[in-house]
Amino acid sequence: MTTSTRPPEEVLLGFARALRAAGVAVTADRERTYLRAVAAVGLDHQKAAYHAGRATLCASPADLERYDQVYDAWFSATAPGRKDSRPVAPAVARASLTASDRLSSRGEDDPDAVPAQASPTEILRHRDVGALDRREREQLARLFSALQPRAPRRRAHRYTSARRGGVDARRTLGAMLRRMGEPGEVHRRRRGTRPRTVVLLVDVSGSMSAYADALIRLAHAYCRAGVATEVFTLGTRLTQVTRPLSQRDADRAIVAAGRAIPDWSGGTRLAEGIRAFLDRWGRRGLARGAVVVVFSDGWERDEPEALGEQVRRLRSVAHRVVWVNPHRGRPGYEPVQGGILAVLPHVDDFVAGHSMATFEELTEVVARA
Repeated sequence: MTTSTRPPEEVLLGFARALRAAGVAVTADRERTYLRAVAAVGLDHQKAAYHAGRATLCASPADLERYDQVYDAWFSATAPGRKDSRPVAPAVARASLTASDRLSSRGEDDPDAVPAQASPTEILRHRDVGALDRREREQLARLFSALQPRAPRRRAHRYTSARRGGVDARRTLGAMLRRMGEPGEVHRRRRGTRPRTVVLLVDVSGSMSAYADALIRLAHAYCRAGVATEVFTLGTRLTQVTRPLSQRDADRAIVAAGRAIPDWSGGTRLAEGIRAFLDRWGRRGLARGAVVVVFSDGWERDEPEALGEQVRRLRSVAHRVVWVNPHRGRPGYEPVQGGILAVLPHVDDFVAGHSMATFEELTEVVARA
């Protein structure tokens, strides 16, 4: 495997994207593992890099054949260890880049040139939002406009008509009486579903300032999508910003929320903020049975034990607690902060939240909660 003048990570991420388009469930975590594995074996060792991708990107034997086909299409070479090249499937062909994307600065006839690269949008999806410049943040805002979060569901108390399920004796007997006792169709029913409330607690303190704008945009995406959402910010105090984020226009909503937050980029009192939320809103019903998502790096001014106790109280009333840490997705990250260590026993999901790709994965975690 050889690389062109383009950055190697662009080529490798583009290959992972094509593999996902071909039907392989390639997640952001697998992409990061793939990049680390290829870096460990070296790009110059083609066979080792090929097997590094098979080991990190494929989850089942069914994925291996698609991996080989995408590998041939992407790198225009037979995968090491195989005697011949298989025909490229239509799904793989659609995942390949167009002819204009295949042009390399080293020329089309250069045998060492890689005939593909990741699209700028795909690269931006995996960039750390805390390291973006102004123009990249504007492009990221357009990606947020296409995000469609889904509400988590819970079983309702009432039953609804269904083709499958238990026998609806009342409707079945009523229909028989209308037919003067003649037998007929057996009606069935099952419990319906209702949306759960989603509560977003966003840390806007100084240590989270690089990510606060993106997190507020993510919260606005939930409000815009019609999900039953309540949004609060955590800093030196607790602030409810659901109303300003209910505006349809994203930029106006962000500006209105910024005006409503008095402690943006200030200190951090997570334990006090979560306690205030539970005392005023949580136990009164807002958090009861809800999916609560906390966005924070865990840096706490107060004692970590106090934060752990408040998260324990939160977990006792919420259906599920998801903790999102922007540093979670960095290579080699270890949860060493006192606040994170204190809350980990009381959270259901501890996920990354530093890029658009991880935000998309987060919406799936919340929808399945």
